[in-house]
Amino acid sequence: MTAMMNLPANVQFARLPTSYEAAKTALSNCASIDEVKDWADKAESLATYARMADDDTLRKLADRIQARAVRRCGELLRQLDARGGDQSKKEGAHHFGRYDAGHGAGMSDHQIKTAVRVSNVPVAEFEAAVESDNPPTVTTLADQGRMRREMPAMPEGFSRATALIGTVRRFSDFCKENSPEFVAGGVLPGEARELRDMVSLIDGWLDRFVVNMKEPV
Repeated sequence: MTAMMNLPANVQFARLPTSYEAAKTALSNCASIDEVKDWADKAESLATYARMADDDTLRKLADRIQARAVRRCGELLRQLDARGGDQSKKEGAHHFGRYDAGHGAGMSDHQIKTAVRVSNVPVAEFEAAVESDNPPTVTTLADQGRMRREMPAMPEGFSRATALIGTVRRFSDFCKENSPEFVAGGVLPGEARELRDMVSLIDGWLDRFVVNMKEPV
């Protein structure tokens, strides 16, 4: 926990790259669900403090560390079968399962599912998102992992990108059927920040999507 404890509360005197790199290394080597959860909890608290102090630099640092801690937790949990069998052992061996391990570390069912879903996000996508100027929330990353896991296998001859066009079409249908004013009216105060992050991510994605589409010849 040394790297995490060395993260200063006031970023004015912080050597953030050094501290962050130390945190990344420590997390990648961590083999204890309890310890990784402690990292995630501390980073979440640090992010809350940063928002209260209007310290965006510290908030982004804490969000990145929290995302990495949750992902590492998910990686460790994925070694355990959700039904109780330890997948890291030879076939036929049965030990306590994924939910037993998570509960033992003080995690709720929702936290366990979230961690596993975040770990489902491909490494390249995760790194690009977390190291972006506006790192996504853990919930947003979990949604990415859930969609990735639930995506059906494509018939031969169909690319994954082609299949994803259906997602864009469904979102277009949603926009036609639901006014933004109506949807915004149902947003609770505690959900506003996360939704703004989602909209920002979607807005940037759509810009790149339009720019990279091939024009008809």
